[in-house]
Amino acid sequence: MRIGDVLNAKTSHEVVTITPDAGVRELVAKLAEHNVGALIVSSDGSTLDGIVSERDVVRHLHNDGTVVNNTVAAIMTAAVETCDPDAEVDELMKTMTQRRIRHVPVVHDGQLVGIISIGDVVKHRIDQLEFERDQLDSYVRQT
Repeated sequence: MRIGDVLNAKTSHEVVTITPDAGVRELVAKLAEHNVGALIVSSDGSTLDGIVSERDVVRHLHNDGTVVNNTVAAIMTAAVETCDPDAEVDELMKTMTQRRIRHVPVVHDGQLVGIISIGDVVKHRIDQLEFERDQLDSYVRQT
């Protein structure tokens, strides 16, 4: 299965973004408001400047209690792992596991088209296993 299929199956296609010059307090408010673990950092809402997560806030908070007075640009990850909608889900699962990342922006022709979380990948895998189980159960009951 491809990443585009997982994106299409998501209940919400909204990608929440924040500008690099926004404050960390605004970031925390947006994370809470949208109940997400990471936001795409984008100057224009359609291209990728970086990504910022709860982890980034917590790690910087540990080192500097005044992190909430900084901008998103000061704590974001600029070198972002991305994927294309045509990428295989299994390959992305490996990448997410190996690199220990929970959110991957989906980019096509330089434009942000979505975001895949580890939760999306796990849900996809569970749905796939349940489908296979149901198919096997149906086959066994026929014989």
